[in-house]
Amino acid sequence: MYQPLTLFVGLRYLRAKRRNHFISFISLISMLGIALGVATLITVLSVMNGFEKELRERILGMISHATIQGYDGEFPDWPSVVERARAHPEVRGAAPYVEQETMLRARRTAGALVRGIDPATEPSVSEIDQLLVRGGLDRLVPGEWHVLLGAGLATRLGVGPGDSVTLFAPEIRATPAGVIPQVRRFTVAGIFEAGVHEYDTALAVIHLADAQRLFRLGDNVSGVRLKLEDMMRARIVAQELSNQLSGFHRVRDWTQQHANFFRAVQTEKTVMFIILSLIIAVAAFNIISTLVMVVTDKQADIAILKTMGLGPRRVMGIFMVQGSLIGIIGTLLGVIGGVLLALNVESVVAGLEQLLSVEFLSAEVYYISDLPSELRWDDVVKFAGVSLMLSLLSTIYPSWRASRTEPVEALRYE
Repeated sequence: MYQPLTLFVGLRYLRAKRRNHFISFISLISMLGIALGVATLITVLSVMNGFEKELRERILGMISHATIQGYDGEFPDWPSVVERARAHPEVRGAAPYVEQETMLRARRTAGALVRGIDPATEPSVSEIDQLLVRGGLDRLVPGEWHVLLGAGLATRLGVGPGDSVTLFAPEIRATPAGVIPQVRRFTVAGIFEAGVHEYDTALAVIHLADAQRLFRLGDNVSGVRLKLEDMMRARIVAQELSNQLSGFHRVRDWTQQHANFFRAVQTEKTVMFIILSLIIAVAAFNIISTLVMVVTDKQADIAILKTMGLGPRRVMGIFMVQGSLIGIIGTLLGVIGGVLLALNVESVVAGLEQLLSVEFLSAEVYYISDLPSELRWDDVVKFAGVSLMLSLLSTIYPSWRASRTEPVEALRYE
């Protein structure tokens, strides 16, 4: 006698016979359905993970992990705040900044966010020095009124390095001719490209001292930007700094500044997981259909096995083995296919774009021009677990129905 009997018979039923090719075809379709569902889940969620990571890194390359601001626009004690922030063991860098919305005019006019920075400390909190495609950060010298423009903003204004742009500050001054806005002419000293449409088309960077003079801030700044050792601990570190700093200070981390955006990405990932899991659920229903047909086709065999002393539990085990094997093989194929596709999705998409002459990702819409992918093995384990669980659950009813077969009724017409 073959041992274990349930495994042997289950494997035998899984293979095709002359009179049940159709059932074996349905089993094959079920396997492929599960494989397709698992592979799709792994690939899509890996792409969304990569998309979220890419956006987070590019956005944080221009903003900061956390910011400290004073209430009511007053921040006279910022030098001491910088020193205390740098003393925190998880803070890698701290730098002051000034921000103000303005209008820029050259050949054309465009609105922009002007940010005043200290070139000596800015590289410790952002990557702007690495994002410059023309010019350099050292060109920002106090009193020379130089400006760095985003690539998109420079294009909108129609200027390049060496050209002049006029900046209209929101502050106004009284003259014999009446009240007029504060105006200052700047020379374009460089162009940067962050890869984020929001900043490339609307950000202008000047020296901190020039910004303080232009916006009449005196020694005040808009706030202090921080870079942390681990950006995923930004909320915890921000809370610790808020408790340590005396006076009226507000500490915000990047998860608060872009909370809606990243929450939307997370919600989309959850919804995609639920929707794509339906592919696996459909394949699981195919397993139920397959096993129900097998049970109906094997009524006589079940009756003979039961008359030979095979108990209901072992009969049930035979068909659970058959259905589970369909799920295991399909899941294994899906994991292999999904991992391979997730690791090579950029090459696959680039080949399709070249073949079809279509751009799938527009930088103006999606912020990035290529399709990133980040494979997380905990996701792979989770998807494989869901697939195996659905496959196992789908075997319960048909197997129970087989165990309830009455030998006398099954053999009556044989």
